[in-house]
Amino acid sequence: MTVNLALPQKSDLKPIKGFEMGIAQAGIKKPNRKDLLVMTLAPGSQVAGVFTLNRFCAAPVQVCREHLAQEGQKGEIRALVVNTGNANAGTGEQGMKHALETCAALAKDLKLNPEQILPFSTGVILEPLPIEKIVTALPKAIANLSADHWFDAAEAIMTTDTQPKACSATVQTSAGLVTMTGICKGAGMIHPNMATMLGFIASDVGFAPGLLGNLTREVADQSFNAITIDGDTSTNDSFIIMATGQSSVQIQSIQDPSYATVRDALIALARKLAQMIVRDGEGATKFMTIEVVGGMTSEECRLVAKAVAHSPLVKTAFFASDPNLGRILAAIGYAGITDLDVGNVQMWLGDVWVAKDGGRNPSYQEADGQRVMEASEITVKIDLGRGSATQTMWTCDLSHDYVSINADYRS
Repeated sequence: MTVNLALPQKSDLKPIKGFEMGIAQAGIKKPNRKDLLVMTLAPGSQVAGVFTLNRFCAAPVQVCREHLAQEGQKGEIRALVVNTGNANAGTGEQGMKHALETCAALAKDLKLNPEQILPFSTGVILEPLPIEKIVTALPKAIANLSADHWFDAAEAIMTTDTQPKACSATVQTSAGLVTMTGICKGAGMIHPNMATMLGFIASDVGFAPGLLGNLTREVADQSFNAITIDGDTSTNDSFIIMATGQSSVQIQSIQDPSYATVRDALIALARKLAQMIVRDGEGATKFMTIEVVGGMTSEECRLVAKAVAHSPLVKTAFFASDPNLGRILAAIGYAGITDLDVGNVQMWLGDVWVAKDGGRNPSYQEADGQRVMEASEITVKIDLGRGSATQTMWTCDLSHDYVSINADYRS
Protein backbone atom coordinates (compact mmCIF):
# COMPACT_ATOMS: atom_id res chain seq x y z
CA MET A 1 0.00 0.00 0.00
CA THR A 2 1.19 3.50 -0.80
CA VAL A 3 -0.20 6.91 0.16
CA ASN A 4 -1.32 8.69 -3.02
CA LEU A 5 1.76 7.56 -4.95
CA ALA A 6 1.29 7.07 -8.67
CA LEU A 7 3.40 4.55 -10.55
CA PRO A 8 5.99 6.37 -12.68
CA GLN A 9 5.39 6.11 -16.41
CA LYS A 10 8.28 5.06 -18.61
CA SER A 11 7.39 7.70 -21.18
CA ASP A 12 7.74 10.46 -18.56
CA LEU A 13 11.31 9.48 -17.61
CA LYS A 14 13.68 11.49 -19.77
CA PRO A 15 17.02 10.15 -21.02
CA ILE A 16 20.12 12.12 -20.08
CA LYS A 17 22.71 12.65 -22.79
CA GLY A 18 25.99 11.02 -21.75
CA PHE A 19 24.35 8.63 -19.25
CA GLU A 20 23.32 4.98 -19.72
CA MET A 21 21.97 2.17 -17.54
CA GLY A 22 22.16 -1.59 -17.84
CA ILE A 23 20.20 -4.12 -15.79
CA ALA A 24 20.73 -7.81 -15.10
CA GLN A 25 19.36 -10.67 -13.00
CA ALA A 26 22.22 -11.94 -10.84
CA GLY A 27 20.15 -14.10 -8.48
CA ILE A 28 21.67 -12.40 -5.44
CA LYS A 29 18.77 -13.13 -3.08
CA LYS A 30 15.89 -14.33 -5.24
CA PRO A 31 15.82 -15.74 -8.78
CA ASN A 32 14.17 -14.05 -11.74
CA ARG A 33 14.31 -10.49 -10.47
CA LYS A 34 16.29 -7.45 -11.55
CA ASP A 35 18.94 -7.02 -8.87
CA LEU A 36 22.03 -5.59 -10.59
CA LEU A 37 22.36 -2.13 -12.12
CA VAL A 38 25.29 -0.60 -13.99
CA MET A 39 25.35 3.12 -14.83
CA THR A 40 27.94 4.70 -17.11
CA LEU A 41 28.94 8.33 -17.60
CA ALA A 42 30.50 10.15 -20.52
CA PRO A 43 34.06 11.47 -20.16
CA GLY A 44 34.15 14.86 -18.45
CA SER A 45 31.19 14.16 -16.18
CA GLN A 46 31.11 15.45 -12.59
CA VAL A 47 29.98 13.20 -9.72
CA ALA A 48 29.38 14.02 -6.04
CA GLY A 49 27.77 12.19 -3.16
CA VAL A 50 26.82 12.21 0.49
CA PHE A 51 26.74 9.09 2.61
CA THR A 52 25.47 7.62 5.85
CA LEU A 53 26.84 8.81 9.18
CA ASN A 54 26.22 5.37 10.69
CA ARG A 55 29.54 4.18 12.16
CA PHE A 56 28.75 0.68 10.87
CA CYS A 57 28.75 2.03 7.33
CA ALA A 58 28.82 -0.64 4.65
CA ALA A 59 31.93 -1.59 2.69
CA PRO A 60 30.68 -0.02 -0.58
CA VAL A 61 30.10 3.28 1.24
CA GLN A 62 33.71 3.25 2.41
CA VAL A 63 34.93 2.48 -1.11
CA CYS A 64 32.77 5.24 -2.62
CA ARG A 65 34.22 7.80 -0.22
CA GLU A 66 37.75 6.71 -1.07
CA HIS A 67 37.20 6.77 -4.83
CA LEU A 68 35.52 10.18 -4.77
CA ALA A 69 38.40 11.52 -2.66
CA GLN A 70 40.89 10.16 -5.22
CA GLU A 71 38.99 11.57 -8.21
CA GLY A 72 41.39 13.55 -10.38
CA GLN A 73 44.39 11.54 -9.21
CA LYS A 74 43.12 8.17 -10.44
CA GLY A 75 40.75 9.49 -13.13
CA GLU A 76 37.19 10.83 -13.17
CA ILE A 77 34.27 8.68 -12.02
CA ARG A 78 32.90 6.90 -15.09
CA ALA A 79 30.58 4.18 -13.78
CA LEU A 80 28.42 3.09 -10.84
CA VAL A 81 27.26 -0.40 -9.92
CA VAL A 82 24.36 -1.23 -7.59
CA ASN A 83 23.25 -4.58 -6.24
CA THR A 84 20.15 -5.31 -4.20
CA GLY A 85 19.45 -8.29 -1.96
CA ASN A 86 22.62 -7.90 0.08
CA ALA A 87 23.93 -4.79 1.88
CA ASN A 88 27.56 -5.94 2.22
CA ALA A 89 27.46 -4.29 5.65
CA GLY A 90 28.87 -5.73 8.86
CA THR A 91 31.07 -7.92 6.67
CA GLY A 92 34.53 -6.75 7.80
CA GLU A 93 37.64 -7.14 5.65
CA GLN A 94 35.91 -9.67 3.42
CA GLY A 95 33.22 -7.11 2.62
CA MET A 96 35.82 -4.52 1.63
CA LYS A 97 37.55 -7.12 -0.54
CA HIS A 98 34.27 -7.95 -2.29
CA ALA A 99 33.40 -4.28 -2.88
CA LEU A 100 36.83 -3.71 -4.44
CA GLU A 101 36.51 -6.90 -6.50
CA THR A 102 33.20 -5.59 -7.87
CA CYS A 103 34.91 -2.36 -8.93
CA ALA A 104 37.83 -4.23 -10.48
CA ALA A 105 35.56 -6.56 -12.45
CA LEU A 106 33.43 -3.75 -13.84
CA ALA A 107 36.52 -1.65 -14.59
CA LYS A 108 38.01 -4.53 -16.57
CA ASP A 109 34.82 -4.97 -18.59
CA LEU A 110 34.55 -1.22 -19.31
CA LYS A 111 38.33 -0.68 -19.78
CA LEU A 112 38.55 1.76 -16.86
CA ASN A 113 40.52 1.98 -13.64
CA PRO A 114 38.86 0.43 -10.55
CA GLU A 115 39.03 3.83 -8.83
CA GLN A 116 36.71 5.19 -11.52
CA ILE A 117 33.88 2.94 -10.25
CA LEU A 118 31.48 3.67 -7.38
CA PRO A 119 29.85 0.54 -5.84
CA PHE A 120 26.53 0.48 -3.94
CA SER A 121 24.71 -2.32 -2.14
CA THR A 122 21.36 -2.61 -0.38
CA GLY A 123 19.59 -5.47 1.35
CA VAL A 124 20.27 -7.75 4.29
CA ILE A 125 23.06 -6.76 6.71
CA LEU A 126 25.67 -9.14 8.15
CA GLU A 127 25.68 -11.58 5.24
CA PRO A 128 28.59 -12.12 2.81
CA LEU A 129 28.16 -10.58 -0.62
CA PRO A 130 27.78 -13.28 -3.29
CA ILE A 131 30.58 -11.77 -5.35
CA GLU A 132 30.70 -14.56 -7.93
CA LYS A 133 27.07 -13.97 -8.93
CA ILE A 134 27.71 -10.25 -9.33
CA VAL A 135 30.88 -10.62 -11.38
CA THR A 136 29.19 -13.20 -13.63
CA ALA A 137 26.19 -10.92 -14.26
CA LEU A 138 28.14 -7.71 -14.95
CA PRO A 139 28.66 -8.42 -18.69
CA LYS A 140 24.89 -8.97 -19.05
CA ALA A 141 24.21 -5.57 -17.50
CA ILE A 142 26.80 -3.91 -19.75
CA ALA A 143 25.29 -5.52 -22.86
CA ASN A 144 21.95 -4.06 -21.75
CA LEU A 145 23.18 -0.44 -21.48
CA SER A 146 20.71 2.17 -22.73
CA ALA A 147 19.75 5.78 -21.99
CA ASP A 148 16.07 4.74 -21.77
CA HIS A 149 16.26 2.26 -18.90
CA TRP A 150 15.24 4.56 -16.02
CA PHE A 151 12.12 2.57 -15.07
CA ASP A 152 13.99 -0.74 -15.10
CA ALA A 153 16.83 0.84 -13.14
CA ALA A 154 14.38 2.00 -10.47
CA GLU A 155 13.01 -1.54 -10.25
CA ALA A 156 16.50 -3.05 -10.02
CA ILE A 157 17.38 -1.20 -6.79
CA MET A 158 14.16 -2.01 -4.87
CA THR A 159 14.10 -4.01 -1.63
CA THR A 160 10.88 -3.71 0.43
CA ASP A 161 9.62 -0.94 -1.87
CA THR A 162 6.20 -1.75 -3.27
CA GLN A 163 6.90 0.10 -6.51
CA PRO A 164 9.75 1.81 -8.37
CA LYS A 165 10.42 5.48 -7.60
CA ALA A 166 11.53 7.78 -10.43
CA CYS A 167 10.80 11.19 -11.92
CA SER A 168 12.18 13.73 -14.39
CA ALA A 169 12.24 17.48 -14.84
CA THR A 170 13.35 20.02 -17.38
CA VAL A 171 14.24 23.59 -16.54
CA GLN A 172 14.85 26.54 -18.81
CA THR A 173 17.86 28.66 -17.84
CA SER A 174 19.29 31.79 -19.41
CA ALA A 175 21.88 29.57 -21.11
CA GLY A 176 19.55 26.86 -22.36
CA LEU A 177 17.52 23.82 -21.32
CA VAL A 178 18.62 21.40 -18.59
CA THR A 179 17.18 17.89 -18.20
CA MET A 180 17.39 15.82 -15.01
CA THR A 181 16.07 12.41 -14.01
CA GLY A 182 16.34 10.57 -10.70
CA ILE A 183 15.57 7.26 -9.04
CA CYS A 184 15.64 6.20 -5.41
CA LYS A 185 14.74 3.28 -3.22
CA GLY A 186 13.66 2.98 0.36
CA ALA A 187 10.60 2.14 2.43
CA GLY A 188 12.02 1.25 5.84
CA MET A 189 15.15 1.98 7.86
CA ILE A 190 14.69 5.62 6.90
CA HIS A 191 15.86 8.50 9.08
CA PRO A 192 17.58 11.75 8.08
CA ASN A 193 21.24 11.65 8.99
CA MET A 194 22.78 12.38 5.58
CA ALA A 195 20.44 11.35 2.84
CA THR A 196 18.49 8.13 2.88
CA MET A 197 18.92 4.68 1.45
CA LEU A 198 19.88 5.00 -2.22
CA GLY A 199 19.19 7.97 -4.48
CA PHE A 200 20.67 8.87 -7.87
CA ILE A 201 20.05 11.96 -9.99
CA ALA A 202 21.63 12.49 -13.41
CA SER A 203 21.56 15.73 -15.39
CA ASP A 204 23.08 17.01 -18.62
CA VAL A 205 24.21 20.29 -17.02
CA GLY A 206 27.91 21.05 -16.78
CA PHE A 207 29.65 22.18 -13.57
CA ALA A 208 33.13 23.49 -12.99
CA PRO A 209 35.18 21.18 -10.74
CA GLY A 210 34.41 21.67 -7.05
CA LEU A 211 30.88 23.07 -7.42
CA LEU A 212 28.86 19.88 -7.32
CA GLY A 213 30.00 18.68 -3.88
CA ASN A 214 28.54 21.55 -1.87
CA LEU A 215 25.43 21.60 -4.05
CA THR A 216 24.82 17.89 -3.44
CA ARG A 217 24.98 18.42 0.33
CA GLU A 218 22.55 21.34 0.07
CA VAL A 219 20.13 19.30 -2.05
CA ALA A 220 20.30 16.38 0.42
CA ASP A 221 19.61 18.66 3.40
CA GLN A 222 16.54 20.10 1.70
CA SER A 223 15.12 16.72 0.66
CA PHE A 224 16.41 13.35 1.83
CA ASN A 225 17.60 14.79 5.13
CA ALA A 226 14.07 16.05 5.75
CA ILE A 227 12.24 12.71 5.85
CA THR A 228 11.84 9.95 8.41
CA ILE A 229 9.85 6.72 8.47
CA ASP A 230 11.04 4.70 11.44
CA GLY A 231 14.02 6.54 12.96
CA ASP A 232 16.65 4.01 11.83
CA THR A 233 19.63 5.36 9.90
CA SER A 234 20.81 2.73 7.42
CA THR A 235 24.36 1.47 7.08
CA ASN A 236 24.21 2.04 3.31
CA ASP A 237 22.61 5.48 2.83
CA SER A 238 23.96 7.11 -0.33
CA PHE A 239 22.79 10.03 -2.45
CA ILE A 240 24.59 10.82 -5.71
CA ILE A 241 24.24 13.65 -8.22
CA MET A 242 25.84 13.22 -11.64
CA ALA A 243 26.31 15.97 -14.22
CA THR A 244 27.36 14.84 -17.69
CA GLY A 245 28.04 18.33 -19.07
CA GLN A 246 26.35 17.44 -22.38
CA SER A 247 23.96 20.44 -22.51
CA SER A 248 24.64 24.05 -23.44
CA VAL A 249 24.41 25.05 -19.76
CA GLN A 250 27.92 25.17 -18.31
CA ILE A 251 28.04 26.60 -14.79
CA GLN A 252 31.40 28.02 -13.73
CA SER A 253 30.51 29.49 -10.32
CA ILE A 254 27.64 29.98 -7.90
CA GLN A 255 27.33 33.53 -9.28
CA ASP A 256 26.46 32.11 -12.69
CA PRO A 257 22.91 33.23 -13.66
CA SER A 258 21.92 29.58 -14.25
CA TYR A 259 23.19 28.26 -10.90
CA ALA A 260 20.20 29.21 -8.73
CA THR A 261 17.73 27.93 -11.33
CA VAL A 262 19.46 24.54 -11.58
CA ARG A 263 19.90 24.32 -7.79
CA ASP A 264 16.20 24.96 -7.17
CA ALA A 265 15.23 22.40 -9.81
CA LEU A 266 17.51 19.76 -8.27
CA ILE A 267 16.07 20.43 -4.81
CA ALA A 268 12.50 20.15 -6.16
CA LEU A 269 13.30 16.87 -7.94
CA ALA A 270 15.06 15.42 -4.89
CA ARG A 271 12.16 16.42 -2.64
CA LYS A 272 9.74 14.65 -4.94
CA LEU A 273 11.87 11.51 -4.80
CA ALA A 274 12.28 11.74 -1.01
CA GLN A 275 8.55 12.14 -0.53
CA MET A 276 7.99 9.07 -2.71
CA ILE A 277 9.96 7.11 -0.11
CA VAL A 278 7.69 8.37 2.68
CA ARG A 279 4.55 7.68 0.65
CA ASP A 280 5.80 4.10 0.21
CA GLY A 281 6.83 3.77 3.85
CA GLU A 282 6.47 0.24 5.16
CA GLY A 283 2.86 -0.15 6.24
CA ALA A 284 2.10 3.56 5.76
CA THR A 285 -1.49 4.78 5.50
CA LYS A 286 -0.92 8.51 6.15
CA PHE A 287 1.51 11.08 4.70
CA MET A 288 2.29 13.92 7.11
CA THR A 289 3.98 17.27 6.59
CA ILE A 290 5.50 18.76 9.74
CA GLU A 291 6.00 22.51 9.20
CA VAL A 292 7.81 24.44 11.92
CA VAL A 293 7.96 28.23 11.73
CA GLY A 294 8.89 31.06 14.05
CA GLY A 295 12.23 29.67 15.18
CA MET A 296 15.39 31.61 15.99
CA THR A 297 17.37 29.32 13.67
CA SER A 298 16.53 26.69 11.06
CA GLU A 299 18.42 24.19 13.21
CA GLU A 300 16.08 24.54 16.17
CA CYS A 301 13.12 24.30 13.80
CA ARG A 302 14.66 21.09 12.46
CA LEU A 303 14.99 19.73 16.00
CA VAL A 304 11.29 20.26 16.63
CA ALA A 305 10.19 18.91 13.24
CA LYS A 306 12.39 15.86 13.72
CA ALA A 307 11.09 15.18 17.24
CA VAL A 308 7.47 15.30 16.08
CA ALA A 309 8.04 13.36 12.86
CA HIS A 310 10.02 10.65 14.64
CA SER A 311 7.79 10.11 17.70
CA PRO A 312 6.24 6.61 17.71
CA LEU A 313 3.40 7.94 19.87
CA VAL A 314 2.62 10.69 17.38
CA LYS A 315 2.86 8.30 14.43
CA THR A 316 0.59 5.65 16.00
CA ALA A 317 -1.97 8.32 16.90
CA PHE A 318 -2.08 9.37 13.25
CA PHE A 319 -2.50 5.75 12.18
CA ALA A 320 -5.52 5.48 14.48
CA SER A 321 -6.87 8.90 13.37
CA ASP A 322 -6.81 9.76 17.07
CA PRO A 323 -6.47 13.51 17.79
CA ASN A 324 -4.38 12.84 20.90
CA LEU A 325 -2.46 16.02 20.16
CA GLY A 326 -0.79 16.31 23.55
CA ARG A 327 1.73 13.84 22.11
CA ILE A 328 2.82 16.51 19.62
CA LEU A 329 3.20 19.13 22.35
CA ALA A 330 5.30 16.68 24.37
CA ALA A 331 7.59 16.10 21.37
CA ILE A 332 7.99 19.87 20.90
CA GLY A 333 8.95 20.17 24.56
CA TYR A 334 11.66 17.51 24.51
CA ALA A 335 13.09 18.45 21.11
CA GLY A 336 16.08 20.22 22.66
CA ILE A 337 15.29 23.96 22.75
CA THR A 338 16.22 24.54 26.38
CA ASP A 339 14.95 28.13 26.56
CA LEU A 340 11.68 27.58 24.69
CA ASP A 341 8.84 29.69 26.08
CA VAL A 342 5.91 27.34 25.61
CA GLY A 343 3.53 30.22 26.24
CA ASN A 344 4.37 31.49 22.75
CA VAL A 345 3.77 28.19 20.93
CA GLN A 346 0.85 27.82 18.52
CA MET A 347 -0.16 24.66 16.65
CA TRP A 348 -2.50 23.86 13.77
CA LEU A 349 -3.73 20.50 12.55
CA GLY A 350 -4.61 21.16 8.95
CA ASP A 351 -6.85 24.22 9.05
CA VAL A 352 -7.74 23.74 12.72
CA TRP A 353 -6.05 25.92 15.37
CA VAL A 354 -5.46 23.38 18.12
CA ALA A 355 -2.99 24.91 20.59
CA LYS A 356 -2.97 28.62 21.40
CA ASP A 357 -0.28 30.28 23.51
CA GLY A 358 0.97 26.91 24.76
CA GLY A 359 -2.42 25.51 25.76
CA ARG A 360 -5.59 24.15 24.21
CA ASN A 361 -7.27 26.71 21.99
CA PRO A 362 -10.58 27.53 23.74
CA SER A 363 -12.41 27.29 20.41
CA TYR A 364 -10.93 23.91 19.46
CA GLN A 365 -13.41 21.04 19.10
CA GLU A 366 -12.09 17.47 19.00
CA ALA A 367 -14.53 16.70 16.18
CA ASP A 368 -12.60 19.19 14.03
CA GLY A 369 -9.33 17.46 14.86
CA GLN A 370 -10.89 14.09 14.12
CA ARG A 371 -12.00 15.32 10.70
CA VAL A 372 -8.45 16.32 9.77
CA MET A 373 -6.90 13.14 11.19
CA GLU A 374 -9.06 10.90 9.01
CA ALA A 375 -7.49 12.29 5.82
CA SER A 376 -4.64 10.43 4.11
CA GLU A 377 -2.52 13.61 3.89
CA ILE A 378 -2.18 15.83 6.95
CA THR A 379 -0.18 18.97 7.72
CA VAL A 380 0.90 19.88 11.23
CA LYS A 381 2.03 23.50 11.57
CA ILE A 382 3.91 24.63 14.67
CA ASP A 383 4.80 28.26 15.39
CA LEU A 384 7.51 28.59 18.03
CA GLY A 385 6.93 32.33 18.33
CA ARG A 386 10.58 33.28 18.70
CA GLY A 387 11.92 34.24 15.27
CA SER A 388 11.53 33.93 11.51
CA ALA A 389 13.33 30.65 10.71
CA THR A 390 11.44 27.69 9.26
CA GLN A 391 11.94 23.98 8.54
CA THR A 392 9.73 21.28 7.04
CA MET A 393 9.94 17.51 7.33
CA TRP A 394 7.84 14.70 5.92
CA THR A 395 6.89 11.45 7.62
CA CYS A 396 4.26 8.73 7.70
CA ASP A 397 2.22 6.93 10.33
CA LEU A 398 3.26 3.73 12.09
CA SER A 399 0.91 0.81 11.53
CA HIS A 400 0.54 -2.88 12.40
CA ASP A 401 1.81 -3.71 8.92
CA TYR A 402 5.18 -2.06 9.65
CA VAL A 403 5.81 -4.70 12.33
CA SER A 404 4.68 -7.53 10.06
CA ILE A 405 6.82 -6.41 7.13
CA ASN A 406 9.96 -6.19 9.25
CA ALA A 407 9.24 -9.41 11.11
CA ASP A 408 9.14 -11.19 7.75
CA TYR A 409 11.95 -9.21 6.05
CA ARG A 410 14.52 -12.02 5.80
CA SER A 411 12.08 -14.79 4.92
